[in-house]
Amino acid sequence: MKIGISADHEGFALKAEIVAYVNSLGHSVEDLGTSNNTPVDYPDYAEKLGRLLLDGKCERGIMVCGSGVGAAVAACKLPGIRASVCHDTYSAHQGVEHDDMNVLTMGSRVVGDQLAFEIVCAYLGAVFSGEERHVRRLAKIRAIEEKYSSGNSAKKEAAK
Repeated sequence: MKIGISADHEGFALKAEIVAYVNSLGHSVEDLGTSNNTPVDYPDYAEKLGRLLLDGKCERGIMVCGSGVGAAVAACKLPGIRASVCHDTYSAHQGVEHDDMNVLTMGSRVVGDQLAFEIVCAYLGAVFSGEERHVRRLAKIRAIEEKYSSGNSAKKEAAK
C-alpha cells in the first residue's frame, strides 16, 4: 500500500521512526516532511497529506504533531478526508473498519515509538467493512460535507 506521511516540527522525530517502520512492513512511503525541528504550521502539512490522498497518489495517510489533535482538525477540513487522533490500537483499527478513516493522526507528546508502531500496524492492517450501516453513515457524512461546502446554496439556506 502507498502511505503518505507528514509531520510538523513537534512530530518530525517520531515521523522518521514511523517512515522506517512502515517501509519495513513492505509499504511504499511518500514522506511529505517536515524534516527538522524548525517551527512550521501543522495545517500546511495536513493539507499536503490530504491533497495526496484526494489526488489518488496514496491510499492512506499518517500525520504526527504534538498532540495529534490539530493535525486531525486541519485534515478533516478537506472534503473526503476522514482523519482521527488514535492513541490506541482499537480506535486505529475500528476507525478504518467502521468509518473508512483514511488519515491516522498521533501526538508525539502522547505516544512513544513502540506504541506508535502498534497503532500504525493496527491502522494499516484494517479494512473497511462495507457493511450497510457503515456505508449509510458515510453517505450521511458526504451529504454534510456537500451541504456546507463553499459556494453551495444549501450552506446559505442552513445559515438562515
